[in-house]
Amino acid sequence: MADTFPEAPDSMHPGNDVRIVPYTPAYREAFFRLNQAWIERYFEMEPRDYQVLGNPQETILDPGGHILVALAGGQPVGVCALLASARPGYDFELAKMGVDPASQGRGIGRALARAILEVARNSGARKIFLESSTRLPAALSLYRKLGFREIAGGPSPYKRSDIRMGLSL
Repeated sequence: MADTFPEAPDSMHPGNDVRIVPYTPAYREAFFRLNQAWIERYFEMEPRDYQVLGNPQETILDPGGHILVALAGGQPVGVCALLASARPGYDFELAKMGVDPASQGRGIGRALARAILEVARNSGARKIFLESSTRLPAALSLYRKLGFREIAGGPSPYKRSDIRMGLSL
């Protein structure tokens, strides 16, 4: 995997300093904070959130997942993760994607999602799934534009999750 993903979001002008980089422990607090912000804006933090966000090395990276961080002006403004999937037939779960509210609407979420899907392809993945909520229409619109389609439900560790989507790479 390359050290950076130079593709800037489509809607940003070339002068903006947005880079997507792999997670390092220096971004641990930002990973937690950026996800906590969107979760608490629409829902409430659940036990699984604290477990994953508080221990990204053990819960995401060590089992074979990946995390990317969007930097603007050198500061973390967005994050996105791929978790090794326990769901039969899927290689990864796209999860824990959040963009700082002050940076939303600039294409950073789209750039993060595209970059994380490229990481999945480079890792040999064939199918990705995600869980979301119908209370997040902007997120669902992005996922559909990326090619995700609704799939059958199943158990979720999150009360807020009421829609599942899958993507063949």
